Amino acid sequence: MGRSSSSVHIDNAYDKDSVVYYPVLVVGAGAAGIALGCRLKEKLGFDQFRIFDRQSGIGGTWWINRYPGVAVDVPAILYSFSFAPNNKWTSFFPEGSEIIKYLHDVCDKYKIVDKIQLNTDVSDLLWFEQEQVWEGTLVYLAPGAGDLSAKERQQRVKEYGENAVYLRRQIVRAKVVVSCVGGLVEPKGWPEQIPGREIFEGDIFHSSRWNYDVDLADKDVVVVGTGCSAAQFTPLITKAPYNAKSCTQLMRSPPWVVPKPPPPFGPEAWGKWSSVLFDRVPGVGRFFRTLWFAITELDYHSIFHDSSKNFESRKKLEEKLIKHMKEAVPAKYHEILTPDYSVGCKRRLFDNCWLESMNDPKYSLTTQPLMKVTPKSVILGPGRTYPAMTKVDSEDPTDEVELPADVIILANGFDLSTWLHPLKVRGKEGRLLQDVWDERGGAQAYLGTAMDGFPNFFIIFGPNTATGHSSVIIAIENMIEYSLRFMQPILSGDVETVEVKKSAEIEWTKAIQHELKNTVWTTGGCTSWYFTETGWNATAYPRSQVDFTLRCMFPRWNDWNIAYTRHGKYRNQMRKVVIFVSFAAALVGSYWLRQSGLGVKELKDLVQ
Repeated sequence: MGRSSSSVHIDNAYDKDSVVYYPVLVVGAGAAGIALGCRLKEKLGFDQFRIFDRQSGIGGTWWINRYPGVAVDVPAILYSFSFAPNNKWTSFFPEGSEIIKYLHDVCDKYKIVDKIQLNTDVSDLLWFEQEQVWEGTLVYLAPGAGDLSAKERQQRVKEYGENAVYLRRQIVRAKVVVSCVGGLVEPKGWPEQIPGREIFEGDIFHSSRWNYDVDLADKDVVVVGTGCSAAQFTPLITKAPYNAKSCTQLMRSPPWVVPKPPPPFGPEAWGKWSSVLFDRVPGVGRFFRTLWFAITELDYHSIFHDSSKNFESRKKLEEKLIKHMKEAVPAKYHEILTPDYSVGCKRRLFDNCWLESMNDPKYSLTTQPLMKVTPKSVILGPGRTYPAMTKVDSEDPTDEVELPADVIILANGFDLSTWLHPLKVRGKEGRLLQDVWDERGGAQAYLGTAMDGFPNFFIIFGPNTATGHSSVIIAIENMIEYSLRFMQPILSGDVETVEVKKSAEIEWTKAIQHELKNTVWTTGGCTSWYFTETGWNATAYPRSQVDFTLRCMFPRWNDWNIAYTRHGKYRNQMRKVVIFVSFAAALVGSYWLRQSGLGVKELKDLVQ
């Protein structure tokens, strides 16, 4: 195999326009990028790759999200890699700092830390058809600038100049590019339709960029949003060490709140004995991982389909969750915390603290909309977002009210309108990936991993790969194992390019969108961030994780165009020759045995 394909090197090293070449270029050093690096080394024995990340630390969303109480909301036994199990979790649902430590330990174990380059943004990718390589633009960022959102970086450039954010640019090339860009990357900014931000005298920040320099003690705090992040930090900010004077939370519509499941044998026994059992008894950890995976798969089969059986299952679950909610919160919140859509229609909130925290006299919850901001307050109403104003018998307030505000915390989610944002990917004929998606109705990818017209380009955790019931780590591993099957012949020099066929990609997407119409995401009666304004669902996978795993284990090779190198064609021909000769020899041997009248006994005697 030629040097140009197998190793990191510099092309035209003596020229001023020299270019660094990477056999594999990975965008993103979160869980997906880390897992890919580990598997490249462990499974393929290949270490000529580079992982770039704009942030100043390793860990992706777990590195950047540092709000109080940040924690995983699926059992940690499913939130660890199958190839690197962790037997030392301190709890069933560990905090973000523990997740980061685990990811760093994995990087250390597989010795890929030196393969990761931080404070470096991959802004553009362009496919060169003649050379059959990708060209990427690296943007070196000022330390910490990559931890800012895209809008914040733009604002810093506006205020302090480009050098305050962007240090220099570099062109690199790569044979294979893998996007490990997560979906929860760009936080939503301030709602532009709400006036007054520029005159507000207090602090405003997004929960995913928590500002610990802001002292919340004895301050009136307004939280915009009731998603998973908000449910984790709002119960804490009125207590030590934060000691906010008050916390008013603004909610558009209620989530279905599901109590976190207790660990097997209870929290105390699990915390005391799980690590001991996992360390000393072979197979126990994998058994519990498989068991919990099976439980989550049952959850999928009982909730997400649009069938009479699932309808009854959801109805029973909803009654149970409403009962739990009413036992936990003050009666004044019962109406606004009773969803009017089916459970599972949008992301459920797994939590054991948020509902109970509503009994705190410093806390208040409202569905009156934020209308305006003044220097020291917020104006809510008139009106309400839930229940609908048409419900005339509702006792929930609708009159305009002014509340004191010293700090506003945005917990209004992330910008999911543009996949891979802000990365720009141009494939064959210079076509922008986003433009292709727009032409076809929305973001899509074959098995969530590949697009026609973009050779040697793979997406880990791409469109329509979130199941809604299982761990993202399992889905990530499936896509990595699938992608490695196609990378391996490229890296060994047998294949020049791999590209999914257009017909296969369109057929796959058509089937996915059709099946989504018969799921609770579509028929459950809610509005969610799963859908774009045009009604396109580029988020959910309408089948089970077992189904996705099997599809990744057994690729449909006929769905791909594979261009072999001369070396690869020769090896294929030799393989066919060997198979033919072996088959012919078997036939000749069988014929000779029959003609000679030799049986098994005679053959044994002959061998002896």
